[in-house]
Amino acid sequence: MTDESQPRDPFVISKGMKFPKDGHFITGKLRAALRENRYEAKEAQCILKLVRDEDTVIELGAGIGFMSTLVATRRKLKNVFAFEANPALIPYIQAVHEANELTNAHVTHGILGKRNGSTNFYVRSNLLSSSMEPIEGDTPENTEEVKVDVLNASHVFKEIKPTILIADIEGAEAHLLPYLDLTGLRGAMIELHPQYIGPEGVNAVFRAMMDAGLAYYSRGSTHKVVCFRRAW
Repeated sequence: MTDESQPRDPFVISKGMKFPKDGHFITGKLRAALRENRYEAKEAQCILKLVRDEDTVIELGAGIGFMSTLVATRRKLKNVFAFEANPALIPYIQAVHEANELTNAHVTHGILGKRNGSTNFYVRSNLLSSSMEPIEGDTPENTEEVKVDVLNASHVFKEIKPTILIADIEGAEAHLLPYLDLTGLRGAMIELHPQYIGPEGVNAVFRAMMDAGLAYYSRGSTHKVVCFRRAW
């Protein structure tokens, strides 16, 4: 028998990190993947081969705050700046950072683009399936259309001066990365979405990295998760 007087652990533990047990976010397969250290496993393998103490990391597409928390707990970073379009995820990411006692992890609600402005974002009842594009089956009952700020990416990069880039932005990588000055980066981890960007988009991402002096790093790359480093 269990002792009902004992408080339950309020966190799911993954790779030594704490994730608050919030039923809106951490459910079913996601909870199991966290507990079994399978969640973002390829991405974790890649980024830990790139990031070093004193790096400044920028993350585009913060999700539940897993990657920003991982790099901030495994390395003595200057800062990690995470950007997330889904407004519903922002309080949860902040709670994850707080639970792991991070003072150098920052999250901003917004996306990066070529110029300041706003765009539509579709928040769904399954929050992790929310996206910038409407999909078949969206209804007023399961989807809320909200406006999200678009921040000038060039200005953000100049202000933050990142040395490491993490990007999982659902196909926008093919349009955004070639536009940016990436020469200040020492490394980058990009999750490609070839189903959206096609071979031309994949080539555009690789070309942007090459133009910035970054080379494909096979030891950290797995399938669609690709690593780039300035030096091996």
